[in-house]
Amino acid sequence: MEQHLFATERDPRLKLIIPAIVAIAFLMEQLDSTILTTAIPAIAQSLDTTPVRLNLAITTYILTLAVFIPVSGWFADRFGARKIFALALFTFTLGSVLCGVADSVGMLLAMRALQGLGGAMMTPVGRLILLRSFPRSGLITAMTYMTLPAIVGPVIGPLLGGLLTTYASWRWIFYVNVPFGLIGIFAALRFVDDFHGEEAQPFDFPGFLMVGAGAALLQFGLENIGRPVISSLATVLVLAASVLLLFAFGRYARRVTAPAVDLTLFRFRSFWVGTLAGGLCRIGLNGAPFLLPLMLQVGFGMSPVTSGSLTFVGSFGALLMRPLLSFFLRRFGFKAVLSGSAVVGSIAVAGFALLSADTPHWAIGLYVFFFGIVRSAQFMSSNTLSYADLPAEKLSRATSLGGVLQQLSVSLGVSIAAMVLGLVSGEVHAPTAGQFHWAFLLTAVIPLLSIPGFFFLHPEDGQQVSGHRRKVEAQE
Repeated sequence: MEQHLFATERDPRLKLIIPAIVAIAFLMEQLDSTILTTAIPAIAQSLDTTPVRLNLAITTYILTLAVFIPVSGWFADRFGARKIFALALFTFTLGSVLCGVADSVGMLLAMRALQGLGGAMMTPVGRLILLRSFPRSGLITAMTYMTLPAIVGPVIGPLLGGLLTTYASWRWIFYVNVPFGLIGIFAALRFVDDFHGEEAQPFDFPGFLMVGAGAALLQFGLENIGRPVISSLATVLVLAASVLLLFAFGRYARRVTAPAVDLTLFRFRSFWVGTLAGGLCRIGLNGAPFLLPLMLQVGFGMSPVTSGSLTFVGSFGALLMRPLLSFFLRRFGFKAVLSGSAVVGSIAVAGFALLSADTPHWAIGLYVFFFGIVRSAQFMSSNTLSYADLPAEKLSRATSLGGVLQQLSVSLGVSIAAMVLGLVSGEVHAPTAGQFHWAFLLTAVIPLLSIPGFFFLHPEDGQQVSGHRRKVEAQE
């Protein structure tokens, strides 16, 4: 059974090939969440609409993700992970092509929804493929490959979008996905095992409607905090409706055998600490990549290309952290690494308030590089911990639920950062550097709120993955 599950043990080449295949999908999905931002003015002019209305192109994509991510695990169990992953890549790539040829706002929004459907299946099913291809001892390596695109994508997305829009055409921000998608499809069909669930459970359609509608309304409400398209009262009502639907699903899930989202996963301490406490920390750290480009351009007067080049340096910090993470987890364990990176991450977010228009570019780049290291240490550790102690039969449902919570942490991070900036800047169209500084200082508090959650960890939690045994042995 072990040998059948762990393809990377049968063929060592797959230790690089499978993560590379999944990383392609993750990078495409993460890029598409952010690359559109800098191109919105050009697209609006081309399609004869306003930039404000085109915010719907971002919202539509994220809403579709929120609706369909929860049921991706069921589809993988029922029809096979390889088939669903390849189909998701095909759907996403087709949606990209059709977005590129869109000649109206309606067509663009419809094709963004098609992209979101593909992305909703790619991310959790790709995570499931990694988890079922590596033994527990190799899980850190697998999860760091998975996490890197999530860290790098939001950093390079605005820069790449600006470059393609300026020097080619906004349509190329969609066409650029095509070669990666085709390579991913053929490689997945060639190298990925077609995992199925132990037994085919019936599809929970009522549960899907409740959790899907609840997640969509929650995502829409959060998007409206930072990019309002409805009134404040309507936003409150949308968020209240989402909470009621999700609460109703929580009561409903106790009465059915196989609910759309398996809430019993929260009985596993490593899962709830990694997803909930880790998610809270990620909310605070996800606000900085949103605020920083705005401060550099609006507050300091930099060009989009200069700003994008400086924020891009953070991805090198993430790359540096990948090979070091195994050492830190083995030496200190999950509890110390997660708590320490939350404290240092909070200080690092607050430190952006020390930057000014007179700060040398090399100093800004160096600081962004440092922040990239800290941010990736937190992301990779919490993602790895979430799945470290789960039994194999829980993995497909765990990747679906984990995908929803990860998506919400990104959205909440941006929305809260936008809300805080709006509060400190008032009705001012262009916030000052000082107002950006206050926004960084206030959002820096959020990672500290996650630390009590990390203190619930026991020494043995994630030990099979981290290799950290010193404290456990001392207690014995």
